[in-house]
Amino acid sequence: MDWTKLIFDLIDLRSFSNLWYWIALAVTWSSASHWVLGIPYDMVLRARRVGGQAEADLEAIARINVGRILYIVGEAGAILLAMLAFALTTLALLGFVYRVEFCQAVFLIAAPLSGVGFLSVATARRIEAEGDQGETLRRRLALHRVTVQVIGMVSIFVTAFWGMLQNFNLSILPG
Repeated sequence: MDWTKLIFDLIDLRSFSNLWYWIALAVTWSSASHWVLGIPYDMVLRARRVGGQAEADLEAIARINVGRILYIVGEAGAILLAMLAFALTTLALLGFVYRVEFCQAVFLIAAPLSGVGFLSVATARRIEAEGDQGETLRRRLALHRVTVQVIGMVSIFVTAFWGMLQNFNLSILPG
């Protein structure tokens, strides 16, 4: 048994033909739609169903996470934005200009997730500005979740289309 071949087959940088990439893509979007502003969505559902202490817990964790998000953006937002722009630009250039498939794959996950990040900051600002509580807070978090799910579905569709195109192009290339 050739161990190096086994390791390189397991960690294949041809991402679109690798099962692990598709599993990671599914887990990424599943997690992104479950954790709304860092709040597990089952807390929103429990607050809607039960009310009382569950509602108070949801409002408390929402206040904490909104404050945390806005603090991070206020303190390091410009630096984080510059680093994100650099990373996405580097991935896009390496992936789509220099044809590095691994960078294409990472970009197709990271770019839509950065959009989710911007959406989360905007939602956090609205929650803080309007002082959302109770039904209004639950509705805003549910709308945020649906928007993240739509972004995820479009992202998965585009990634699957691009991945199939890459695999097709590689299959018809000579030798």
